[in-house]
Amino acid sequence: MATVTTSSPATLQPCTHTSRHGVARYCPSPLPWRRRWSYGRMTTRATASSHGQPSATGGWVEAPAGDAAAAGEEGDSIRRLQNGPDVRGVALEGEKGRPVDLTPLAVELIAESFREWLREELQRPAGEELRVSVGRDPRLSGARLSAALFAGLARAGCSVFDMGLATTPACFMSTTLPRFNYDASIMILLQMTASHLPYTRNGLKFFTKRGGLTSGDVEDICDRAARKYVARKMGFGVGGMPPVVMRVDLMSAYAQHLRDIIKQRVAHPAHYDTPLKGFKVVVNAGNGCGGFFTWDVLEKLGADTTGSLHLEPDGTFPNHMPNPEDATAMSLTRDAVLANGADLGVVFDTDVDRSGVVDGTGAAINGDKLIALMSAIVLDEHPGTTVVTDARASDGLTRFIASRGGHHCLYRVGYRNVIDKGVQLNTDGVETHLMMETTGHGALKENYFLDDGAYMVVKIVIEMVRMKLAGLEGGVGSLIMDLEEPAESVLLRMNILGEPKYAKQRGTMAVEAFKEYIQEDKLSGWVLDDCGDCSVGEGCLVDTNDHPNDVDAYMYRAKLYNENKRPLGMVHVRQSVHNPNIALNMQSYVPGGCKYMAMDLHKRFLLASGVNDFVDISEVEKFVK
Repeated sequence: MATVTTSSPATLQPCTHTSRHGVARYCPSPLPWRRRWSYGRMTTRATASSHGQPSATGGWVEAPAGDAAAAGEEGDSIRRLQNGPDVRGVALEGEKGRPVDLTPLAVELIAESFREWLREELQRPAGEELRVSVGRDPRLSGARLSAALFAGLARAGCSVFDMGLATTPACFMSTTLPRFNYDASIMILLQMTASHLPYTRNGLKFFTKRGGLTSGDVEDICDRAARKYVARKMGFGVGGMPPVVMRVDLMSAYAQHLRDIIKQRVAHPAHYDTPLKGFKVVVNAGNGCGGFFTWDVLEKLGADTTGSLHLEPDGTFPNHMPNPEDATAMSLTRDAVLANGADLGVVFDTDVDRSGVVDGTGAAINGDKLIALMSAIVLDEHPGTTVVTDARASDGLTRFIASRGGHHCLYRVGYRNVIDKGVQLNTDGVETHLMMETTGHGALKENYFLDDGAYMVVKIVIEMVRMKLAGLEGGVGSLIMDLEEPAESVLLRMNILGEPKYAKQRGTMAVEAFKEYIQEDKLSGWVLDDCGDCSVGEGCLVDTNDHPNDVDAYMYRAKLYNENKRPLGMVHVRQSVHNPNIALNMQSYVPGGCKYMAMDLHKRFLLASGVNDFVDISEVEKFVK
């Protein structure tokens, strides 16, 4: 390789039902299961041999049926790499029972197909140059997959720009910052929303100037790549010149962009260029890509970052998973904040599209607390705005947002779903400035609807300084002191048994069975959750416009009431967006309620319905016993 150094979000139908209290809209929900798997024909079109030009053969190429069938099955493995709006797979050996499927060849063909899709999306002529940037997190397989991306993009006729180690939000910003202004960007990463995911995994995330791609877009790209894979296996579409890749320093420009925002919005009366002078901020980057925020943002603005943790990138993540949901990450950050007398602690995930914070008292602020903190800040700036979250958020958060004059729209789990719902609401005239998932993914209207963990921290840092200048005591944690939390909160997972390719269908069956058991009154005391006139089965949970979002995972929320018709707690049952399992999120309003709800579901649903025949319920059984 020669190296030279130098979204259209789907529009959804607006939520037309509000609660009888005027507080919440509840919107996660089921559409008929729709997948557009296309397994192709026994014949295959030869792919381009170089720079997007047709091969000499051209046309349809007949292949021996046995060879084509085998190649077709392997091509389907590329289709299965699609994971919602991302591509995910095993990139390194080392997982028992999980062969490597995110291979360099698969990535190369996905890159070629992305360019093909991008040209059609932007309506560019076949020969016109497209400029694509590539970044990666520190995972061990990143360099090898980068080389495959470079080769595929260059073969398809793109100009390729290597950003090296970068954050996911910076990748998107490379399409908007004036010095770069690329047509698209690809980030090589694996979202750390589940702390148990091993370092052997990796993935791809795609951006255009409109934002992140949708699940349907990525499905289209993987389908194209699968067809190219079949052709490549049959000996067609091979060749091309080694790629020429331009190396660029995007992270410095992105850090300056964040610094300028802090300086301009704080507008410190005494020291404009160093508004964080006198503040101590501890950063825990978890050996991901977040160390830049310490050196190139906080310190250059005057902050003391003594006590910061794990700033150097290390793809083995030797200290803990870089995850703001991880108890170890938050605990270590809390200890560092207290030991150094810091005003704030920050925890980033691997690629810095998620974050969590610790206030000066050592209180962890993540999950609902982080959404509440951001809601308080945004509602002060935009009174009456709507906040969109996923449906795992608590009733206490809904009351918190309402108490500050805001509106709470609960929608499907999945950061892309939550963000797209916010985009749609704004399009339809419902002012919506904040969209956040309880995992820490958060996007703001003012920041391109981009889930950017660093930008979220920038907003919190600005509020911290403003409070100090106004003489307010207590720091940012004081803004959420009245947030009501559940008495208990438990997450259990039930693995779906059998072949992975049938996991989606079996997961759908299990979750739909839960809904039907409640509707048929086989689970007395349980009621599908609603927010007044809008129920999870009928109202704004169903997108009824001409181009609805595909349902990437079925999910329902239900409450259990006692004999006095008082709610004991809430259960959210959903297919995992990314893994072959079903997540059972329980929140209890009374001590011991989670165990009671789990026992009831175990006896009267999981066993009685026969769901346990194809779902592993051992984690539920262990919890109740």
